Amino acid sequence: MSEAVLGVVIVDDDFRVADIHGALVQRVPGYQVVGKAHTAEQAVDQVRTLRPDLVLMDVYLPDGNGLDVLRTLLDEPDPPAVIVITAAREIASVRAALQLGAVHYLVKPFDFSLLIERLTTYRQLRHRLAGLPGEPAQSEVDELFGMLRATPSPMPRPAKGHSAPTLELVRNVVRSTTGDVSAAEVAGEVGISRATAQRYLNYLEQQGLVQLRLKYGAAGRPEHRYHPRA
Repeated sequence: MSEAVLGVVIVDDDFRVADIHGALVQRVPGYQVVGKAHTAEQAVDQVRTLRPDLVLMDVYLPDGNGLDVLRTLLDEPDPPAVIVITAAREIASVRAALQLGAVHYLVKPFDFSLLIERLTTYRQLRHRLAGLPGEPAQSEVDELFGMLRATPSPMPRPAKGHSAPTLELVRNVVRSTTGDVSAAEVAGEVGISRATAQRYLNYLEQQGLVQLRLKYGAAGRPEHRYHPRA
């Protein structure tokens, strides 16, 4: 779980919304907000200066269109990936985003768990890409494109005292591991206490979304570890 941290620039004309999205991104393991822009000009300047891995791009900006910014970024030597987050529902905007290579398109207002899921999926995609040979087989290429198209299993309604975004974060830490994880490891990734992580893991295990494994040592009680349910 020591993969490189992905830098993110958030582009939104609303300072408050940018801060909300930034706080959410910071809670997703493997990501760090490196900049925020509120105009098209700022967005281009920050990408060229900060070289982020990913941009969360609004469409409606005071001095231009976020999709035009995306066109400009494509001319950069190493353009970032882009997730469009916007109130623009017009099919022309959706079509343009697809043609320009946006990896996802979220329409405001949206459930924050959707952004968490998209960020987790993209990080998994980057990890998978790094492990492929220079000339991957067709099945491996299909797997990569399938990761972007995959629809996650619906999350259950959180029980009283549980936060939906935190529940999604805990679940995604388990899903992104190649083996299994403990409550302490999940707590460290999400930024919550071990007791809180254990409570969320217990709930996910009860809902059938993660599976519990008992790891027995030389002495004492077995350690509880969790892995994705097949």
